[in-house]
Order: sequence, then structure tokens, then C-alpha cells
Amino acid sequence: MPLAGKGMLLTSMDIAPADEADFNRWYDREHLIERVEIEGFLEARRYVAHRASPKYLCLYSTRTIDVLDSPAYRDKLAHPTDWSKTTMPRFQNMIRAVTRITISQGTGRGAALGIIRLRAQAGREADLRAALKEKLDPAGLDDILSMHLIESDPALSGPTPELPVAASGPDWFVLVDGTTISAVLSVLTARFAENTAPIPAKQLSSGVYDLMWDLAKSDLPTS
Repeated sequence: MPLAGKGMLLTSMDIAPADEADFNRWYDREHLIERVEIEGFLEARRYVAHRASPKYLCLYSTRTIDVLDSPAYRDKLAHPTDWSKTTMPRFQNMIRAVTRITISQGTGRGAALGIIRLRAQAGREADLRAALKEKLDPAGLDDILSMHLIESDPALSGPTPELPVAASGPDWFVLVDGTTISAVLSVLTARFAENTAPIPAKQLSSGVYDLMWDLAKSDLPTS
């Protein structure tokens, strides 16, 4: 499985231009490190929009989805740092989804990421999963490394004490990892445009992001 672990936290947000420099310093100097240090977190990847909204996206991989409801993680949510207390209220258009990785095909992760946000038709989740497994096969696609499906847990997603404005629903997210933006855009068009074979879901949004940087547990200094 190219994605580490079986759980993933997806967060995405906009930030006002006046606050953007400090927001990026916070993420790069404190927040990603603080999260990856939590027991059960494996890695984090941070992105900026190439053609997408919200502007910023972060994916945190965890050993299982239960890590995202663990005492260690809940303690971090309940006790944000001073810098976090200043930065998080500035988030705009916030999305927070706690998800299970249910499909992950291919090998490796790329510098370009396509993402599609879906909402399954009630009662047709198994049909949607089966249809997506065929669409998320990277075999034979130049510059496409891997393709994935993550499914949110509505009870764990959405607002937290430090992020009361975060939104999410029973949404699924398709992830397409590639080496070039053009290759990822081609796949999104060929397999998920309105004129392709229909799937039992409503497409809420689609976009492409550039990787800013990633951090694995093994990158952290050992005590």
C-alpha cells in the first residue's frame, strides 16, 4: 500500500494574505512536527493549490483511524500551543475530515496531487467503492504513481474545540498522486469528468495541488 497506515486526517483551509506569512511559519516550524510526534502518526504532507480551493491542504497518515480518537491526539486538541491559539482562529473555509484509507493502488507518492471530493448516494456506498476501484487503477498511466480513496467518519470529522468552524460531512476523497500537474489533470478529466461513466455520487469539488514538503516520523530527532 503506497499510503502509510490505514487512517488519514485531511485538513484544508484558506488564510487572509495579511496572515499568510505567519501561518506558513507556524505550519513549517511547529505544527507539522507537533502532529507527527503524536503516537500513531506516521507522516504528514503539506500542499498549496495549483488549481484548487481552499488554497492549503495537509494530509496526516496514521497507523489506524483510531489514532485520531486516541487520548494522545485528544490531549493535543484540548491543549493547543500559544501559536496555535493565535493561528487557528484565522482559518477560512476550513475542511477537516478524519478518514479511513479504503483503496490504495500503485507505488509511491508524487509532487502533484489531484483531489476530488464526493458524497455517496445513500445506500449505494458499496456500488461506489466498486466503481472507484476500477477508476483508481494507475496501471499504464504515464507520470501517475498511485491512486487512493479515503472515506470520512462523520462522527470524528468536523469541528473540534480549537477549530469550531471546521466543516465536513460524510464525504469521500479521491487522491491521485503523480509526477506532473498535466498528468494528474488528464486523469481527472478522463476518469471523472461529467461525460465519463457515471458513479453513484455527487461531485462536490475537484482540484490539483503542488507538494510543499513532507515529514515522516523517521525524520524527527530521537531523544
